[in-house]
Amino acid sequence: MDYSNLRRQITFMKKSFFDQGYLDEQFHQLEELQDESSPNFVEEVVVLFLKDSPRLLSNIEQTIGKYPQDFYRLDSLVHQLKGSGSSIGAVRMKNECSVFKAHCNDRNLEGCRRSLQKMKREHATLKQKLESYFQLLRQVGPREHAVNSRN
Repeated sequence: MDYSNLRRQITFMKKSFFDQGYLDEQFHQLEELQDESSPNFVEEVVVLFLKDSPRLLSNIEQTIGKYPQDFYRLDSLVHQLKGSGSSIGAVRMKNECSVFKAHCNDRNLEGCRRSLQKMKREHATLKQKLESYFQLLRQVGPREHAVNSRN
């Protein structure tokens, strides 16, 4: 297997996440916490986000569908999702959560619904991108997981 080609792919893919605004500096900070004693740290944190966030999105969707609308609960749920996304550097998710929270403050249910659809799309895209990225990382082996380059 051509590991140098895989490494180039990984570097290009990760750079594209930043260039396209999917990830921010927080992702780099997670990478700095990764070392030989925890070579899969970043992937483990991302997997936790990807497992927990669908539950939050579902809870948001269920709360939007209830009458009367509980904007306080919606705001609280979106605040959790925003914090979770921020912890891995998911900047598009974080930004859309901020838009949703502004709609909550304005008690704008239609705005909340539109924003939820955007959050779900951003989540699905981010999930696909990160799963592909970690799949490539696993192909080059654990030694590469501990490399903390900013490429």
